[in-house]
Amino acid sequence: MTSSATDATPGTGTDTRLIHHPYIPPAGFAAPQPAVHKASTVIFPNVAAMRAREWKDKTGYTYGLHGTPTTYMLEERLCALEGGLQCVLVPSGLAAIANVALSLLRTGDEVLIPDNAYGPNKSLAEVELAQYGIRHAYYDPLDPADLSARITDATRLVWLEAPGSVTLEFPDLVEQVRICRARGVTTVLDNTWGAGIAFQPFDLLGDGQLGVDISAHALTKYPSGGGDVLMGSVITRDAALHLRIKLTHMRLGLGVGANDAEAVLRSLPSVGLRYRAHDAAARGLAHWIGGHPAVVQVLHPALEDSPGHAHWAALCAREGGEGAAAGLFSVVIDERHGQDRVDAFCDGLQLFKLGYSWGGPMSLVVPYELRAMRARPTPHLRSGTVVRFSVGLENPQDLRADLDQALAAAFSG
Repeated sequence: MTSSATDATPGTGTDTRLIHHPYIPPAGFAAPQPAVHKASTVIFPNVAAMRAREWKDKTGYTYGLHGTPTTYMLEERLCALEGGLQCVLVPSGLAAIANVALSLLRTGDEVLIPDNAYGPNKSLAEVELAQYGIRHAYYDPLDPADLSARITDATRLVWLEAPGSVTLEFPDLVEQVRICRARGVTTVLDNTWGAGIAFQPFDLLGDGQLGVDISAHALTKYPSGGGDVLMGSVITRDAALHLRIKLTHMRLGLGVGANDAEAVLRSLPSVGLRYRAHDAAARGLAHWIGGHPAVVQVLHPALEDSPGHAHWAALCAREGGEGAAAGLFSVVIDERHGQDRVDAFCDGLQLFKLGYSWGGPMSLVVPYELRAMRARPTPHLRSGTVVRFSVGLENPQDLRADLDQALAAAFSG
């Protein structure tokens, strides 16, 4: 039997007794979902503990911004997902990109970015990093020799994407990492598409011998899975590298809400099932839509004629079978159809909603003006307008019917 222990509470006022009530629930409670710990202030038992506790190695708690049992648990589970050893959580995928850049780059340094990288990553380099005297250059993601030629004595960081944003070219990621390792340059992969499921970023060959140095992940997408959480992670396997990232993370005051961490923890056990469901539906629709006369090119790494398919197969289908891919594909609409008709096609979709992001239950579509997004020529892409689809968890036959009616209405005649 437990006692309310009211007499042990200092003070006699009701407010004081409510705030300082001594009751502590018994230990040993276990349930499928972990507890949610919300805190800014963390209470210490004495001054010695306040001075001795260490948050950087997760042996203790000092302040809510530096970690709680909820965020520590999410960090460890994300490490298990991607094969890393250390993790920090940030408020978005873009915050993960910024955290890495501000941790590792200084005035006079240079960062190399694939030309098909996530647009905000490029904008960060072009504006914010440039203001700090940090240079950047864009390399051809499909030509490892171009990457090698652009590495200079000032190059400190190389961004990798597999596949690229919107147009989904899959690079020779293994060769890119080998080149950077041979030159002593740190590599960071935007692993949002792979999500720790399509391939293991820290073990690209399956023998533990080759991997990226850092994985940045927009947890907003597949780990969350609901289209209702903004969060990112930065994962490493090197303790010294992790400490640099973690200290910058602390100095920038980056943190995530406990309820958001809970939402991702709740979704993680189903991420593999959801990823494969998105993948299967997207592949089926990508194969089907390629037969429409208005579509001159389908961009999906698992399709044999998609740019970089062989690299996808070598990495993501190394053990045979169908391999793994995300629920994204893009199409190029024939240039004879103007932007107005492409927009009408997107507007005519009923199940595919107009919206950014992906990885949630609802299918999305976005038309892009590619010429404004690329600094280099794209001879591997056909002429026309690019439309990207994020396939959700609806019935694939319903999605196909939606595409069919919108294609017929916009491009018939």
